[in-house]
Amino acid sequence: MTDLASTLLARLDNDFAAERDPVRAVAMAAYMRDQFSFAGLPAPTLRAAERSAFRGLPRPSSEDLRAFGYACWQRPEREFQYAACDYLRKHVGEAGAEFLPVARDLLVTKSWWDTVDPLATRFVGDLVRLHPLLSDVMDAWSADDNRWLVRTAILHQLHYGTSTDPKRLFGYCVRQAGHPDFFVRKAIGWALRHYARTDPAAVRAFVDAHRDRLSPLSVREAMKHL
Repeated sequence: MTDLASTLLARLDNDFAAERDPVRAVAMAAYMRDQFSFAGLPAPTLRAAERSAFRGLPRPSSEDLRAFGYACWQRPEREFQYAACDYLRKHVGEAGAEFLPVARDLLVTKSWWDTVDPLATRFVGDLVRLHPLLSDVMDAWSADDNRWLVRTAILHQLHYGTSTDPKRLFGYCVRQAGHPDFFVRKAIGWALRHYARTDPAAVRAFVDAHRDRLSPLSVREAMKHL
């Protein structure tokens, strides 16, 4: 582990230990279907701990980001994974195109929407925006057997607005229109609904053209504000 990653982890260890709430931790674990352990930190407390841990340190290198991300993913408490997501998002500019395989590891390990979505919509999305050649990887992920990689591919343009590549977005949605998994069907609807803020006519036309292939959930989500 790098020195910077070690410092970050030590600071989080201290702050999380001081704010630990075992009662809240049980409720938080139950909300996530008891897949993960929690320290029991409410969101404002977690954000305050992150600000304290991140303050006053030099900009991380790509290796610092890799070391910190992997180290947080090895910790049992889910809050460490949340902190890693936030730190990666904060420093996506230092990651570089070569960081995408690390992001993939994090996406397919201890996977659930609470870490996949921030990584997909902010970190991976921003990484692809900074390094457009990574769009080819998104094309591959959109056809992957792993539902979380599919969800990431569908959602990575969520905040692109007018920079969205509609052909790519609509192509992913058609490719996975019949996917059996809830999280993929939900992602299709979410991505389309978000893009409707930019081009409502295009989304309406897409849904009308593919309504027989899209799941009712995807259609309902896509058309929520149209």
